[in-house]
Amino acid sequence: MKKLTIACLFGGCSSEYAISLVSATSVIRAIDKEKYECFMIGITKKGNFYLYEGDIDKIAKDEWFNDNLKKITWSINRDNPGFIILDDGKYSVISIDLAFPILHGANGEDGRLQGLFELAGIKYVGCDLMSSALGMDKFLAHELVRLNGLLAPKSYKFTKDIPYEKIISIISDLDYPLFVKPLRAGSSLGITKVHNISELNSALTLAFNYDDNIIIEENIDGFEVGCAIIGNDDLITGEVDEIEISGGFFDYEKKYEARDSKVYLPARLSSSEREKIKKTALQIYKILGCKDLTRVDMFYTKDKKIVFNEVNTLPGFTSHSRFPNMLKNNGYTFEQIIKMLIEMKR
Repeated sequence: MKKLTIACLFGGCSSEYAISLVSATSVIRAIDKEKYECFMIGITKKGNFYLYEGDIDKIAKDEWFNDNLKKITWSINRDNPGFIILDDGKYSVISIDLAFPILHGANGEDGRLQGLFELAGIKYVGCDLMSSALGMDKFLAHELVRLNGLLAPKSYKFTKDIPYEKIISIISDLDYPLFVKPLRAGSSLGITKVHNISELNSALTLAFNYDDNIIIEENIDGFEVGCAIIGNDDLITGEVDEIEISGGFFDYEKKYEARDSKVYLPARLSSSEREKIKKTALQIYKILGCKDLTRVDMFYTKDKKIVFNEVNTLPGFTSHSRFPNMLKNNGYTFEQIIKMLIEMKR
């Protein structure tokens, strides 16, 4: 039986480049090489694509870029779906059956790459163009979920050209503390919890460093819970987890360096409460049109309300990341999760 040919993409022109390298290393290692042929496609911080044929371990260390790389581009001819190796004026097309983008944030998780694959007729793992774009746009995701009867934080969207005084006026109905967030950034990068008006200006400056659009959002008095979902017609939910932090919010350092935070799996809630959270996560998955996999993050308040926070359409994929661990808790190994994602695209 012919092996399924997979292109695994990592890196990317994104502030989450380093996270992608670690996730990709875990995924590529977990792919059954007896059953699948795997091509490793590295994307530099400048956005250039290369075929990488070296040691997998060098990806996580960001040592993959070397003189032996082969520059590539993508074939958008549907009779030859795959990538094109560019070599001193010559080229050759490598056909693939499936793309597996292991990318986080801009230019990987926001629908742009997904649009390229859809144009070229290349099957790929993950949410489609529309749901990827919605998932990255915190404001639109909140609005759509709210329009469908679920709870989401009240927020306002701003661009760089809006005067500071006008921003102050518009958000006057929100109580401090507030969150200032880039509209389309992941891993909590560029986010500030603002406790009073004196902290607002510097928070705006930081957020605008990551995106030309930002949102200012009310604080939800509760703790964060998450639910992994995998599938399309028949959806599988992982166990609900809970984030405990000693102060501030679940920022980049707390997520990836375990500073002042702890993840409880399962969440310290009753089984009926966790089932209610799973049901809400499934509703959000369907409202936003998610495909294949997503981690839905929510807040659980003191009065037992579930408030939508965000979706991660390509969540962290190391062996200790939240998404696979939620599914592991239900009996799925990391290797089985990767196989499920691949096989559902046949």
